[in-house]
Amino acid sequence: MSERTAATVYSEALDGTGRFRCQLVVVDGADRGRACRLGERVATVGTEAGVELRLSDDRVSARHLAIRVDGGRFAIRDLDSTNGTWFEGSRVSEVRVGPGATMRVGRTALRIEPEAEPLDVPPSASRRFGELVGESLAMREVFGVLERVAGTDATVLVEGETGTGKELVARALHDGSARRARPFVAIDCGALPEALLDSELFGHVKGAFTGAAAPRDGLLVRADGGTIFLDELGRIPPSVQARLLRVLEERVVRPLGADRERAVDVRVVAASRDDLDGEVAAGRFRADLLYRLGVVRVRLPPLRVRREDLGGLVAELLRRRGLDGARPRGPGLDRLHAHGWPGNVRELRNVIDRAIALAPGATRFDELVIRIDGGAPPPVESDLRTDLPYAAARELVLHDFERRYVAQALARADGNLSAAARTAQVDRKHLRTLALRHGLLAGRDPHDDDAHD
Repeated sequence: MSERTAATVYSEALDGTGRFRCQLVVVDGADRGRACRLGERVATVGTEAGVELRLSDDRVSARHLAIRVDGGRFAIRDLDSTNGTWFEGSRVSEVRVGPGATMRVGRTALRIEPEAEPLDVPPSASRRFGELVGESLAMREVFGVLERVAGTDATVLVEGETGTGKELVARALHDGSARRARPFVAIDCGALPEALLDSELFGHVKGAFTGAAAPRDGLLVRADGGTIFLDELGRIPPSVQARLLRVLEERVVRPLGADRERAVDVRVVAASRDDLDGEVAAGRFRADLLYRLGVVRVRLPPLRVRREDLGGLVAELLRRRGLDGARPRGPGLDRLHAHGWPGNVRELRNVIDRAIALAPGATRFDELVIRIDGGAPPPVESDLRTDLPYAAARELVLHDFERRYVAQALARADGNLSAAARTAQVDRKHLRTLALRHGLLAGRDPHDDDAHD
């Protein structure tokens, strides 16, 4: 999923059918990246002209295999090829598979991948969704997607860095759905060892393992009728991935040690800070599970790329803590703008809570002393735009460096422009021009050279 895309959706995920279009993609071999769409017509793979997916692999026959859509699955038939069609280590003549299945022909690996398309939804007119707050275009685009998705049962995968608010998204989706009166259950999949995670999710019967003195319902059963939030999805071990995939495909749960399955009606919202596409490519995460969980994929932007939201976020945090929720301004806000926010909104909340704790009796933002722990800024690579030409990408990096340098210089000088210019060893008027360019003199008269000096 592109860093610049707010959300993607499988094309029919929001029409109530749960279906989605798929494509056959070359994932390994000389023709890597080549693909054909799988639809109503039978698609043929081979080396001759006229087939839907033409390969250059000399170990692939002229007409090697045919694939057709069969309900929600795909029927693959080998066309008496010389070197065969291989699936899960076995040569097959015919086989039915699901999305995410990978097969090998000659030296080429093919995978059935659902087609994820950018979800083109206008930015929301609202500045909040549940407990999420944001005025930036990036956040209002996310809100627009969430507003549309909330009322459906579509499975949602929320991606983003630590502290961006992924669980808040899950709770807001639940509260905005018809399931709001039923349970919302959350689990941090990365915090539990494999055996305990298995038991927590699926439950167990008495005697299923040492210490299982009584039967216990798993979280999937406890969330029946409601929503389950699977955080740190990328940390789920392979055996649990396989069991979770069956739940998503069949909507049944089999507790550890049980002989019978139990039907469950649960909406799944998952979250990850990991690059799940990279995990799939490395073989650590099942492709078919990613496709089932990522019917709608939403990316939360990091705080450092939406600094215009800082004022509104601080005002909201102050209001929730019983202080004056007026929009903040002044040197304290400059310090917030100068920081890189590797911990995102969670880090901002901690900074504000610490400032309130160190200023008993304070009622307004300008009565707080903002202190931010030092730390390494996020790596430059995280913001590089390699999708842009070199000159444009370089300009973006320089622009960000310029803004951060000037903001930090002003923050260290408590907003005194002359003092900041002396420390930076630049002409005062030049520094002032840079500060105005980046909006770092907000609230000051731009014609008053001595304002705040």
